[in-house]
Amino acid sequence: MKRKTETITFAKQEKEVIVKRIRQYFAEELQQEIGQFDAEFLLQFFADEFGAYFYNRGLLDAMAILAKKTDDITDAIHELEKPTDFRR
Repeated sequence: MKRKTETITFAKQEKEVIVKRIRQYFAEELQQEIGQFDAEFLLQFFADEFGAYFYNRGLLDAMAILAKKTDDITDAIHELEKPTDFRR
């Protein structure tokens, strides 16, 4: 079953910061001025086209952290085991 893809959206303040950085990048690195509307359009394009890649990478990173923590908890539980005559 294919899940519905949700659009990545940013809070107003987040969007303002990102758009400002886009405009700054264009000015400093490309020596081009880009207007507010164009920067917002570019942000939306990247969010729509590539946002899922960044989102999925974040999920993979979170799963790796969770797996590590789970391993740490499992190891800590094994350390609590008391010796018995039963062998695994």
